[in-house]
This record gives sequence, C-alpha cells and structure tokens, in this order.
Amino acid sequence: MEISTVQTIKLAIVAATGMDKDALHIYVGLAVFFTVAAFFKKPLRSPWPWLAVLVVAVAGELLDRRDDVASVGYWRWKASLHDIINTQFWPAAIMLLARFSSLFQDSIVNVGRQSGVSLRDVIQQPIREK
Repeated sequence: MEISTVQTIKLAIVAATGMDKDALHIYVGLAVFFTVAAFFKKPLRSPWPWLAVLVVAVAGELLDRRDDVASVGYWRWKASLHDIINTQFWPAAIMLLARFSSLFQDSIVNVGRQSGVSLRDVIQQPIREK
C-alpha cells in the first residue's frame, strides 16, 4: 500500500532531524505556542496560543486517522491521544504557570502591561540583582 504525502513528509522530517516522533510533537507544540503568542501579541497566560496548538494537534491526528484507516483498516486512537497529549503538555504547563504563578511577573513577557515602557527600554536597561 502506498503511503500518503503527509506521512512521507513526516518520515522525511524524522529522518532529517534524527529525532523520534514524540520529540517532534513536543517541539511542534512549543513552536506553534510561541509563534502564535508572538505573532498575535498574546500573553503566554492567554488561552489563544494554547488553543492554536490544540487545533494543529487535532488536525494532524485527523490526517493520521485517515492514513490509519487506509493502511491498517482502523483508527489507532490511543496513538492519536498520546500524540495530542505530547503536543499539548508543555504549552499547557507554560500557560498555567504564566496564569497562576508569579514566575513570569517581572519578565520580559509582561512588558506590554506596563504603560509607557517599550521592549527597547527593557532590553537597554541594566540588569539589577534582587
């Protein structure tokens, strides 16, 4: 049976990077999370970057489902659930830490909340020890 274009691309990425698929799911999740947060200027505590990761993860697993049904005759839903959890874990952890802890309180992540302070001002400021 012939493999789909999607699976061919995924196998090429695995071969080129030398990483296993689980590691790639983690990296894709983080890349989507930070890219959406930066591009749409959303704080890490916002649910929108996390939801974007969820959409990408579910879309990827729907493509995998189609390939599973075509190649093995049924959907390996446990493998899909495993992949979605791998993709979502660190974006969820970062969002929850940003939302419910003081970990990011004095960081560059929250610069936009300070009135009259630009990113340039923060970068040019000398580092102060606490």
